[in-house]
Amino acid sequence: MTATAGSYPLRFDVEYPQRLSRLLIFVKWLLANPHYVVLYVIGILAGLFTVIAWFAILFTGRYPQGLFNFVVGYFRWNANVSAYILLMRDEYPPFTMSGGRYPVTLEVDYPERLSRWLIFVKWLLVIPNIIVLAVLGLVYYVTLIIAWFAILFTGRYPKGLFGFAVGVARWSLRANAYVYLLTDRYPPFSLS
Repeated sequence: MTATAGSYPLRFDVEYPQRLSRLLIFVKWLLANPHYVVLYVIGILAGLFTVIAWFAILFTGRYPQGLFNFVVGYFRWNANVSAYILLMRDEYPPFTMSGGRYPVTLEVDYPERLSRWLIFVKWLLVIPNIIVLAVLGLVYYVTLIIAWFAILFTGRYPKGLFGFAVGVARWSLRANAYVYLLTDRYPPFSLS
């Protein structure tokens, strides 16, 4: 049930940009509006598919491959848009669930078997991760403000703050993958 950060079945990374636009930081959140609308609808479907997958796992011990791919695609698209609006990338994110078209990597290994009984308590077991992520989220938003000013004046996201931002996103994605039943491996308490 436990996992080390290096062996976890979800891999996430964002390529570090050498330069970022000093002007885009003012409007990225606005430019991403079309993505918000589409992701809202896809998020509803991902939630519905997770409920269907819950029953499939209960009866068969397997997450249906098509539903799994859809939910991972939703996570990937959301990660691309988040990297954009959270100042990690300047390239406008593509309207796609597939990987390889944006400098953000999100891959999740398909589990051959999942616990039929763990699905009843994953939401409860992930609470310690949520508590730590809430604290890290507050720290992250302070670092995001610092990064915003750094980008405004230098055109660069400070590497240490960038690494921290990617680490918090990685940890959050692992916790979400656990809750969305994509894996039985408990998310490690790690930014790496």
